[in-house]
Amino acid sequence: MNPILLAAVTLGDKINDAFYGFDMWAFHFFGSIQNGFFTVLAKFFTTFGDEAFVIPMVIVGVVLCFFKKTRKYGFALIFAIVIGTLVTNIVVKPMALRIRPYNTLQDNADYWAWYLGAGQLSESDYSFPSGHTTAAFEIAVSMALVLRSEGKKKLSCILPVIAVCTLGSRVYLMVHYASDVLCGLVVGTIAGVCGYFISVLICKIFEKVKFLDAIDVDKLFKKFDEKQKPKYIINKCAICLAVAALFCVAFIPSLTEGGEDAIRCSYNEEYDCQNEARHEDEKYPAIDGKEYCKMHWKEKNAEVNGDQAEE
Repeated sequence: MNPILLAAVTLGDKINDAFYGFDMWAFHFFGSIQNGFFTVLAKFFTTFGDEAFVIPMVIVGVVLCFFKKTRKYGFALIFAIVIGTLVTNIVVKPMALRIRPYNTLQDNADYWAWYLGAGQLSESDYSFPSGHTTAAFEIAVSMALVLRSEGKKKLSCILPVIAVCTLGSRVYLMVHYASDVLCGLVVGTIAGVCGYFISVLICKIFEKVKFLDAIDVDKLFKKFDEKQKPKYIINKCAICLAVAALFCVAFIPSLTEGGEDAIRCSYNEEYDCQNEARHEDEKYPAIDGKEYCKMHWKEKNAEVNGDQAEE
């Protein structure tokens, strides 16, 4: 076998071995503080990294780019999310191939009790690094840097705190190892910093190009020209309400996710896969009448296609 391919296949196992003690310590800590209130709180904070919230935030970023005063926020948000997503989902996860803890630790009675106690949530892909943590930090860091550049230092401190809470929620809910979220922190922070500096560069280009600098939807609100304060209050409230609405759309369904009624992957060879089956995704149709998660669907589909090709 190709040495590079072999390394990729076994990297997840190597990470498991290298961080086993640290990861289990983290599970014990969060498992020891489990209760109903903290579980709901964890689901609240984990929503800040959910794709149902993060993907629409790209659209918010695009809208912000059309306002001169919020252009830097918009570009920073867009590039931070794009960079973090590409690194996490296109590069690192396929390279590491680390299996989720609720699949690899099914024989650990303590972990399994904590997993059930946290609501038995599941994802549909690999574990390393944490995509939720990456998303939370790429947004938090990029926006915090823009806020600080505009003298809003106190406000800029809130976002990283939310990102840290999102990081902890992923381990509390037992869907990620602590080492997964730490890697997500690093990737998300780097993506956020890159997004900010790219935004600064683009905004400087806009300032030097007249027709680009002239792009400003704010000019459409001419009726507020004489009363600037009401205009900016309305704009800020509209943005805040849009973000809050997106968050609620992502958070409310999370309260009923997981549990025994969740449709899980049919794979049950090395372990009984607890990943979420992609039953509502047309890209991953049932194979021989069985539903699979994203990673096992690709494996089973290759097997079926291979058998058909041989026939």
